[in-house]
Amino acid sequence: MHPVTQKCIEQKRQAGVFSGVAYHFWDGDEEEQQIFGYAATEPQLEKLTKEHVFDVASLTKVICTTSLILRLIEQEKLAVDAPLKTYLPSFKDERITLRHLLTHTSDIVTWIPNRDQLDQKALREAYLNLEAGPKLGEKVQYTDAGTILLGFLIEQIYTEDLTTIFKREVLQPLGMNQSGFPPFLSTINIVPTEKLADGTILKGLTHDPKARVLGPHAGNAGLFTTIDDIATFVRMYLKNDGQYFNPSTIEMLQDDQTPNKTGQRSFGWDLKGKWLFHTGYTGTFILMNIATKQAMIFLSNRVHPNDFREKYIIERDEVIATYLTEIESKNVL
Repeated sequence: MHPVTQKCIEQKRQAGVFSGVAYHFWDGDEEEQQIFGYAATEPQLEKLTKEHVFDVASLTKVICTTSLILRLIEQEKLAVDAPLKTYLPSFKDERITLRHLLTHTSDIVTWIPNRDQLDQKALREAYLNLEAGPKLGEKVQYTDAGTILLGFLIEQIYTEDLTTIFKREVLQPLGMNQSGFPPFLSTINIVPTEKLADGTILKGLTHDPKARVLGPHAGNAGLFTTIDDIATFVRMYLKNDGQYFNPSTIEMLQDDQTPNKTGQRSFGWDLKGKWLFHTGYTGTFILMNIATKQAMIFLSNRVHPNDFREKYIIERDEVIATYLTEIESKNVL
């Protein structure tokens, strides 16, 4: 469907940027899915299949946390411009609104002393005490803190663990039956991530250290899912037939929702023109254009067994640029 992009991806795989990749394209009613390479290279080679489950890292933010917040806004249980503290009284700062958190414009000061040494209770308390910086509402600064706090808000409303809520309110209604959260009964078919300093390879444990500590209370990461389940999620957006969201919600997501309308971010999603876009640290991204019914899912194991983030970001951005250029040339024709 997109041979130039596919060639670019394969060149990256052959060069060792990632050893395994699954991707899925949409162009109107046409779809194409491809899977190449290995799920694991250590401790032994394991061929990647469509049944493999990826730790999709920050895609959790848009698939789960943002989806549920948007549903609560639709149900008028939340007001997007209300302070977080209205719904989460234990949060310290009275100025930060849901819009600020959803668009990454809270300028929240995210530094937490000794963060990686804190247990779950202490880490939660530290997040509840974070404060906005001087450029609240003006500066776009992507953080995990925003969706972690939105996760606490969701728990406050439902009085259940976040992952229990996500399964019932997001995954099950969408039919994402191959998706879930740690702990898993079996790690068969789970794509491993990074090798830690002690030689342990993470498999079935969340790669993000904050989400690992927060466990079932993390709104920033922790979802494990397959290429087919994410395709189900993207299909819901592209059809926009009221299956999950009101059509007006998805229409609204295509517009800049930052307070001054100049930040190029929607609720949860980054914006590339009219394209909704989000990445995951472990080597994943979703890119979709609702108006033209075009989209791309990309899942790789780029942190396995080692994390070379700066190099990967350059290579990933080349893939995205190649895809958008190829799409543009086809749309012109």
